[in-house]
Amino acid sequence: MASILQQTSRLPQPAKAKVVAKSVNTRSRGILGDIKNVKNQDVQNEKNPTTKKLVLAGGKTRMTRQASRRLVPLAVEAKEDAALASTQERVLPPGVVDVDSKDASNPQLCAEYAAEMFAYLKEREAGSAVRPLHLAGCPTNERMRGVLVDWMVEVQVQFRLLQETLFIAVDIMDRYLAIEGKTVTRSKLQLVGVGCLFLAAKVEEVYAPAVADFVYITDNAYSEAEIKAMEIKILRLLNFDLFQPVSLHFLRRFSRAGDVDVLQHGLAKFAIEASLLEYQLVAAAGSLVAAAGLYMALMVLEGEAGSAGVWTTSLAFHTGYTRDQLLPTVSRLAKTITGLAAKTNKLVAIRAKYQGGKFHGVADLPELQGEVMTRLANMKL
Repeated sequence: MASILQQTSRLPQPAKAKVVAKSVNTRSRGILGDIKNVKNQDVQNEKNPTTKKLVLAGGKTRMTRQASRRLVPLAVEAKEDAALASTQERVLPPGVVDVDSKDASNPQLCAEYAAEMFAYLKEREAGSAVRPLHLAGCPTNERMRGVLVDWMVEVQVQFRLLQETLFIAVDIMDRYLAIEGKTVTRSKLQLVGVGCLFLAAKVEEVYAPAVADFVYITDNAYSEAEIKAMEIKILRLLNFDLFQPVSLHFLRRFSRAGDVDVLQHGLAKFAIEASLLEYQLVAAAGSLVAAAGLYMALMVLEGEAGSAGVWTTSLAFHTGYTRDQLLPTVSRLAKTITGLAAKTNKLVAIRAKYQGGKFHGVADLPELQGEVMTRLANMKL
């Protein structure tokens, strides 16, 4: 696989989809006056008070129907109004900030539904968790999984895929291996990773890479037919359920609740992406990993001065986790990030990615070598 990673520097750009305009033949459709008898239509219009005559040039008239003023029954409309009022009147505990109030005027952000949507995501993640140590008894092991995830990060960077694509692809891979892992040999493990990336790109990307691009990125180790067959196998095994909540979805919500700055959010994102390499965290809920990553970022960047009140009442409410619940996961994340900086670590893709200016170079922050980070990594719980 090391030889495969060397091929990523000459990766071709994903092919762009072509939009073909289709002409519409309108001659086959008759005009409105040809469909019904005009005389009968006039009689119906006189009986219907919602119609009126429009006088055209030359004394001709055309009947028009006014738009209906009420599209739903009164009972349904009253029920919806009551539900909306109850949402707007939701009372939060003392000290908890309403993170959606400032977005109430923007209809695209759907602020009135945000709390319910994230409650639904937490409900979904509870029923889709991968069992702990899901690779036990399989031909592949923890180290091989880490190498594959590191390679998938390289592909995501080279293809310029979205962050969501990477997180969803790793989630699909772990859910597949938890069910079918005993039949996946070492030679087919990378094929599983390619199939998961291909599916996740189709879900998230506007222009997903072509299957030929994935053949090239594997140095022709697999054919197009093999990748498509693996794609179909994953879909059938997971019952076409490709979307599950991941830590990245929750982190953005939690960062708003904590009113964090760009550097704190970037370090938290570095932490949750590093968690993709951690075999021990595969079974952890995405919301838990996101909250722990944010807590670690706040602790490291605030230092001793902010350690007492870094996890506010508002953050505890919106995340659903207390400080004591987060500490074991925080310690695991701190150990993972500290290990990425070691010279003996060969999994360098994530650290190299977050050393760039796009992510504000958070992987090279001096605080990651400081006393707070060391204490978190060596915490005994």
